[in-house]
Amino acid sequence: MSLKSSLLAVFTLGKGVVRGLPDADDDRHPIDLFGTWFSEAQKSGLLLPEAATLATCTNHAVPSARLVLLKDFDHNGFVFYTNYGSRKAAELEQNPRAALVFYWPVLQRQVRIEGGVTRVPQAQSEIYFHSRPRGSQIGAWASRQSDRLKDRRQLETRYRELEAKYQGDEIPLPNFWGGYRVDPHCIEFWQGRTNRLHDRLRFDLDGTTWASNRLYP
Repeated sequence: MSLKSSLLAVFTLGKGVVRGLPDADDDRHPIDLFGTWFSEAQKSGLLLPEAATLATCTNHAVPSARLVLLKDFDHNGFVFYTNYGSRKAAELEQNPRAALVFYWPVLQRQVRIEGGVTRVPQAQSEIYFHSRPRGSQIGAWASRQSDRLKDRRQLETRYRELEAKYQGDEIPLPNFWGGYRVDPHCIEFWQGRTNRLHDRLRFDLDGTTWASNRLYP
């Protein structure tokens, strides 16, 4: 975090900000508003503004949550990547619904997203996979994500073996690794304001159009 961001965080902590959200407007697309906020979060100097809490649930209603990194978004949804053998992936296969929460404390903002989840096409996963640093590509092969690990040495040995195996060659996309897209049906924007009179603007998808409403804080 930059010095400017640190000072801003201290100044606004618990106080909120003066500038709030505009009134609810059905002509405003929530993804466009998210894009504006995400761009401002990136410019704020905040570390990893693309980090979001991903909440999933088993088909027996047992929830879990963890941080993931947003890698792409457009009017079709929000994309992140993972090992398809991970706990999050297992829960998404059982119950393909999820919630994402972005929190940018420097700006006193959070965004809540809820929706259905589908895997992205393999070709899209492959393009992203090969854009990653080579070490991260090998790491994807080395990790049996969420499985029990005897000790750290076992993981590091597996990494070195794979590094030697693919030396000088392109590393293929693992068949157990790829992306998910959260297709939102609800997006809520929260802006911290003074005296805890926060702004909340919620968009709900109604067929092919978004309806918006302002909520009490």
